[in-house]
Amino acid sequence: MVQNRPVQIGLRPALEHDFEYCRRLYFTEMRWIIDELRLDRNAQETSFGQQWNRAQVRVIALDGTDVGWLQTIREDNEIFVAQMFVDSPFQRRGIGTEVMKRLISEAAEFGLAVCLNVVRINPARRLYERLGFRVSHEDDRKFYMKRDPDDVGRSSN
Repeated sequence: MVQNRPVQIGLRPALEHDFEYCRRLYFTEMRWIIDELRLDRNAQETSFGQQWNRAQVRVIALDGTDVGWLQTIREDNEIFVAQMFVDSPFQRRGIGTEVMKRLISEAAEFGLAVCLNVVRINPARRLYERLGFRVSHEDDRKFYMKRDPDDVGRSSN
């Protein structure tokens, strides 16, 4: 009989050599969005290189294997989730949910909101809504979402 065991997810600080891993995963997972929105791939490459900041990145590991990454920026009264990616073979296993719950808990300890942007066509919006994020505003391409620190109990499991 197979027993379900808890998923062992770790977050470790990024190392310089993780840049290429993060870049590869970003463009693998974002390819369909870049294509759908007809974004300039070269501009996206340049932007990625400018925005990736090792000090803000943590690599997500499952049982010791790198499976994704998270980039957060601490601002005055919020934590901004700049990027979060889980490699496709590891998606739909609760990894993204667990990482976001940990981030929400970290933010709550300091009374900080968690904010993020999600492209309108990205189904990840449903995950964020389940976790208690609300759309604060939107534009033609993105939803801007926020979860206040006092929204304890708003997320569903």
